[in-house]
This record gives sequence, structure tokens and C-alpha cells, in this order.
Amino acid sequence: MFWKFDLHTSSHLEALLEKEDVTLTELMEEEDVLQECKAQNRRLLLFLSQDHCMQELLHLITTEPPAGVDEMKRFKYPNIACELLTCDVGVINDKLGNEETMLETLYSFLEQPSPLNPLLASFFSKTIGNLITRKTEQVISFLRGKEGFLSLVLKHIDTSAMMDLLLRLISCVEPAPLRQETLNWLNEEKLAQRLIELIHPERDEERQSNASQTLCDIIRLSRDQANQLQEISEPDPLLAALESQECVGQLLQNMFSGERTESCIVNGIQVLLTLLEIRRPVVDGVMDAQGFERSYAVNSSILLAIQPQLIHFHQLLLEPPKRSPMLTTLGVLEEPLGNTRLHVARLVASLLYTSSASHAVVAQELCRLNTMDLLLDLFFKYTWNNFLHLQVELCVAAILRPCAHEMRLQPGLGSQEKSSLHQDALQEQLFQHCQLVQRILGAWEENDKIQLEGGMRRGYMGHLTRIANTVVHNMEKGPVHTQISRLIAELPEECRGCWETFVDQTLSETNRKNTIDLAFSDYQIQQMTANFVDQFGFNDEEFTDHDDSIGATFDRIAEININIDAGQDSANTAVFEACSKEKIQPFDDDEEDIWEEKEINYATQTKSRNSVSCTVCLVVCIHSGAGWIADFGEVNSKAPAAGAGFAAWDSPASHPATTETEEKGWAKFTDFQPFCCSETGPRCSSPVDSELSGSDRTKPNQNRKFGLHSTTMII
Repeated sequence: MFWKFDLHTSSHLEALLEKEDVTLTELMEEEDVLQECKAQNRRLLLFLSQDHCMQELLHLITTEPPAGVDEMKRFKYPNIACELLTCDVGVINDKLGNEETMLETLYSFLEQPSPLNPLLASFFSKTIGNLITRKTEQVISFLRGKEGFLSLVLKHIDTSAMMDLLLRLISCVEPAPLRQETLNWLNEEKLAQRLIELIHPERDEERQSNASQTLCDIIRLSRDQANQLQEISEPDPLLAALESQECVGQLLQNMFSGERTESCIVNGIQVLLTLLEIRRPVVDGVMDAQGFERSYAVNSSILLAIQPQLIHFHQLLLEPPKRSPMLTTLGVLEEPLGNTRLHVARLVASLLYTSSASHAVVAQELCRLNTMDLLLDLFFKYTWNNFLHLQVELCVAAILRPCAHEMRLQPGLGSQEKSSLHQDALQEQLFQHCQLVQRILGAWEENDKIQLEGGMRRGYMGHLTRIANTVVHNMEKGPVHTQISRLIAELPEECRGCWETFVDQTLSETNRKNTIDLAFSDYQIQQMTANFVDQFGFNDEEFTDHDDSIGATFDRIAEININIDAGQDSANTAVFEACSKEKIQPFDDDEEDIWEEKEINYATQTKSRNSVSCTVCLVVCIHSGAGWIADFGEVNSKAPAAGAGFAAWDSPASHPATTETEEKGWAKFTDFQPFCCSETGPRCSSPVDSELSGSDRTKPNQNRKFGLHSTTMII
């Protein structure tokens, strides 16, 4: 049938290629030029691979379009040119990658003054990134020959497309030996150190942010590839450089040199958090041997570099960079917490979860500075900052569950004993100096008082509940339950009694309320649905295969038999008997074909809609004393009046004579009535299962069963 009607149309592109003077612009105006290129249209590729065409395409993606052109059309041709150059066709890739003149034209984009057009930069990055993947050796050799390549990329790092270019050089170079050579080259060019130099208060925020993000991506990519490529014994030089004490120390020095700006500190902390990552969720199929998540060990040199600077982070919690008052939904916040203090809290939590043998050094310094006490002060001061509440909760959990970060301690009994010693010191400080239990009890009492007075529940109560549960759980079952039990026992007698009462009553009741089931769970709803289907004997096929047997569903309806005594004294008995008089007449296979093509007459209304009888009537009575009663029998088979809308299945004889206007094919719209069979119910669209009868659709009953009003329903 397809070829019979000759639906295949020849492309106008072919007609253009027949012309001797066709231009690249004319071809790019065609909507299917990209599709034909990907389909490797031989004539089109021969045209595009000519030197002047390739140079013109490269010129489009590397040169700023004229400013006078409409902004909607200004980048139309550069966009199409980029798509043609990166459509992954061998002819185009070979032309770009094998000829140095083409690469020189492409490279010239980097030599332009800052700032680069971000859209053109994305075209450039996509094009050269595709070549790095497809023509790796040629492109890497070309870039290594350019002495100032890395300097130009870092010069334009404020444009995010340059980040993509650097990451492609790290992650998209194959085979493995060539990748290792590329990494060695980038390390020799001091890529890591030069990116760290950009995270400095004197640099603009965009440059700092992109440099930080690039470093984080390099760390994650290098760790993932090191785990995936186990056969490579040589370490990743970029990762080794970033994890070195020298590089981490340089980053920290930049963060705290001169004026302490939020941008510099936050971006620097993000790099530190990435270096301290010990677990990462599954992303893009990257997982460990157990198939859940990647796990990493933290290099001790990172902690050794951070430990001397912890005092500066502690000071940031006390005196963060100045912020203006903030208007919130709860009023004006005169002193916002700020992104700086939030990131410092995140850093402290990561340090407490660290699995390095140098963890003891960090724990000792945190004890000396009493950082946890300060974090708890902020926890209760900033009532509505759940970001901070989560970090403080993680800090408490890390102190009470040391197994979370001691599992991967480096071999050596001495280091484990030393770590355990300082972990005990953190726990003692948490219960004795920070008075964690007293703070929990006081905050809970204050919240109850506020709520009794009609105030709002404190925003930290959910996290405070989990902190209290963490204390109770680790006191009973945790790896250091003996130590925690001792610390609880050493509390003042009055405080200890209040804590025990709080745990047995208040906390227990709160946990019960937080875990109470809904009235109907998803599982219960599924079970009720399954029971209904099982009771009536329907199956999935009968709900889906209507085309095979349109009467199957109606045949099964007649088999339903639900007999429940409604009771002689029921107020619904009379209603039920009246409705039961209307019987269901079985479908007659010999009746006139309702779908047969025939002349359709539009008749005016001749009968009251209240006198219409329906073909199908299902009566269901629900009574509080007995349940459901269903009865199916014969009903009047008279066809509905034609006046109730128009019924295509009515026989011609049932209609009165048409008027002169109707004989001419015109309908009187004023004569049409709403599409319904009675005043009280809607008319169904199907001529088989509609035609409802009865003027009383629902009759409520005062009796109830299962919490529902008893009803007589006609469906």
C-alpha cells in the first residue's frame, strides 16, 4: 500500500546538489541536511568535505556573528555548523583530525581575548571534544605541540565550556597507555596547582567556582577510573598531586589569605569535601564489588594539612563573612547563618567520618577547640535551618558510632588504640562539656511549652528526635555502649532521672506517632482490589481483549450472584423490590445490526425524558444490617425516544416523519436536548451498555455499614 500511493518524496536537497553553483548556506537552509549527513549521503559528504566548506563551517563556530542580525537567527548557522561537524561521520572526522590547517583554524578560537562568547565556546568545546574521542592520537599530539595551550584554557576558565574540554582530556582518551601519557603531560604542566591558584580571594567568583568544580570532577573521575582500570599499576599523577599535603596546604593558604570572602572559602571547602569522600552513591553505573556504592580511603596527608587550619574554620563559625539581614517567611533574620558556616559544619562532619589513621590528630584538635559545643549552639539558635541541623546530627552520630570510620583504619594496633583514645575524648566532651542530654531535655520542654501556648513546633524537633534515638540506640547496642552508658550514669541524679523518664515515655510516644501506619496502606488497597477481582471472577484478559468478544463482560455480569438478606424491616425493602421489577433482557443475536450503515434521521423530542426505559439496569442495594443484594432480570426492551439527543441505533420506524428542513440535511439545534436518558443521570456513549432507566438514581439511607452510607445504586 505504501508504494502503491508513492508516498516517498524525493528530497529537495538532492536537487540543490545537482546545481553547480550551490552554496553551503543554501544547503544549511534545508531542514533535512543534518539527517542526510548522518545517513552518510555520499554527494552531500563529498560537498561538505571540500576544503572551502570545512573552513567555512569552522569559521562559523569560531567567529562572532554580526551584531546587526536578528538575535533569533544570529546563531542559527553556527549551531547547524556545529551539528554537522560533530555528527560523528568518518569523512568529516578524518578531514578535521588529519589536516593540521583545520586544527589550526579550530584552535584559533582559544587565542581570542576574554571573555569568550559562551555559546560559541560550547560549539568549540563540543567539536574538539568529539575529535579527542575519535581522532585521539592526532589531536593530543597537536595540543601537546602548542606551548601555551593550557594557559589559554585556564585564561578562559570563567567560561564553563573550558571545564568540559579539560575533563575530556582526562576521561575520554584511549587506549590506557595514551591516557597515562596525557595525564603525565597535564601533571607536568601543573594543572592541579594552577587550578588551585584560581581559588583565591583576588579572583572573580565565576573563575573560582569553575576552578573548584573542575578540581572536584578531576578527583572523582580519577578515583573512578583507578577503580575500574585495576590492571594499571601506575597511579594517577593528577590525583596524587591533589591529595598531597603540599597542594592541600596551598589551597588552605589561599582560602585564609587576605580578606576572607564567602566565595573563596565555600569553593575551597567543596574541594576538601571531595577529597574527604569515603563513599559515593551509584552514578552512571559506577559501583563497588558489592554493587551498591564506591568506597574510598582518605589519604592521611589531607588530614595532616587540614589539622593546623582547623582553628581558622572554628573562627569562621564565630565570625563568618558579613551578611545583610535576610527577610524570611518568619520575619527578618538579622544575622543569617550563611553558606560559609554551613560548609564549615559539613567539613567537620566529613572529618569525623574520615577513615584515615590520622583521624586521631583531627579529633584531638576538635576536642581542644571545643567545636562541637559551638555547633550545638548554632543548632538551637537557628531554629529553622534544617541544612545545619542535618550536619550537626551527622556529627553527633559519627562521634557515637566510631565503627563508621574506624573500619578502614590503616594496619597497626597502635594507630587504632590512639584513634579510640581520642574518640573516647570526643564522647566525654559531648556528654560532659557540651551537655548533650541536658540540651535535649531543655529544648524538648521549651518546645512543649511553646506549643501549649499556641506557637509553632520548633524546626529542629525532627532532628532532635533522631539525635535522642541515636543516643539511646548506641547506649544499648552500639560498639561503644559501655562508654556511653558510663557517661549517662555519671550525669547528675536529677538529670539522669529526667532522661530515663523522657526515654521511657516522651521519646517512646513520639516514635510511636512517627511510625504509625496509615488507615489504608498501598498493600492493603492492592489486597482489597485483588479480593474484589477474585470474588467476581474477572481476569486481566477480559478487561483488555474487548475486540475479541464484546459481549464477554456482559455475559459474566449475569453470572454474579450476591445474596445477602437485607432484612424484612429494612427501609430499603420497598425500594429494592420496585427496582427489581425492571429485568434485564438477554441480548438477542437475531436483532437488527446496530452498526449497519443506514440513513440517520434527526427527530424532534416526542416524549418526556422521564419515560425513557433503559436496556441495562444493575440494581445494588447496600444495607447496614446485611450488606449487598444484587438481582438481574428482564427489563423493558423498548428503544429510547429519539428526542433524547440522537441515537444512531434507533430503527427508522421509531422516528416521526422528518421536517422539510431535516430532509435537506440541516439540523435544528434548538431541538437537541442534553445527552442523557433521564433528568437525573448522564447518558453513556455506548449503545450497548448505556440506556439507563429510572428517574431515581440514588436513594440515601440513614443506615451505615463499614462507615459508608447505605445506598441503592443503579449503574
